[in-house]
Amino acid sequence: MNDPVESLLNALNLTDTGARTSEDIFTGQSQWMPGGRVYGGQVLAQAVMAASRTTDEGRIIHSMHGYFLRPGDVNQDITFSVDRIHDGRSFSTRRTQAYQSGVPILSMIASFQDTDDGLDHQTPMPEGYPDPESLPTTAELLGHIDHPAAQSWSHNRPFDIRHIPSPIYLNVTSEHTATNAVWIKSFRALPDDPSLHRAALAYASDYPLLESILRRHGLAWVTPNLKIASLDHAMWWHRPARADEWLLYVQESPSASGGRGLSQGRFYTRDGELVASVAQEGMVRVPTALATEN
Repeated sequence: MNDPVESLLNALNLTDTGARTSEDIFTGQSQWMPGGRVYGGQVLAQAVMAASRTTDEGRIIHSMHGYFLRPGDVNQDITFSVDRIHDGRSFSTRRTQAYQSGVPILSMIASFQDTDDGLDHQTPMPEGYPDPESLPTTAELLGHIDHPAAQSWSHNRPFDIRHIPSPIYLNVTSEHTATNAVWIKSFRALPDDPSLHRAALAYASDYPLLESILRRHGLAWVTPNLKIASLDHAMWWHRPARADEWLLYVQESPSASGGRGLSQGRFYTRDGELVASVAQEGMVRVPTALATEN
């Protein structure tokens, strides 16, 4: 794909099939990924867009909770069914199911709200992080490696991701702490659609979220026999933000046990505004020797 951002926009531009049961039905493209599995953030973002297509334009998503049920196949399109569970005076609730080959691969419930005034406070943005312009790009770090995954991470992602203090693609050179941070934004401008920007943020949120678990135990993504998969994903959008402007995404893992790890994240604008919070539990399985050592 010569233009990863165009690929993202195509994936989020769902087709209304015109089919109607008791639910609204849409279809979406699957993006190519090394290994043949659909990227989880793609399905999340598409589910957000599908649900958004069934609400009034001024009623914007503010929270979603989803479960990854099965791995998706990049060679198949995805069908999305949206159940209009409830429409109230200020809030709407939607349930979205994503299907391939007639079986669900994702189940999500989301809530939408009209713009409203109210109390306002936030956790301050952490201090001391370097500016994104001072950090290397993924292409600068991995682009020289002749491997499908390295080339995909370097050139096929629609988002510019810059790790702090360093990435864990190949090794963990920083302190083994249960924290992680990246600066992130799309490589070029996105259309002025608030729902699309929130969906794009959901897309991006899945990239590094489990890395705080791996960093804590000194594990890189290329660790032999490492098995890792997202189990669920929850997200809350607090304030408007653009996914095509730099956002600081800080993550921490409060716990890992039983072959699972929990990670939590927060998105901040460059001027310190908290715009979204995320939580995800993932399956993290390592060889017995490594688990005992860590």
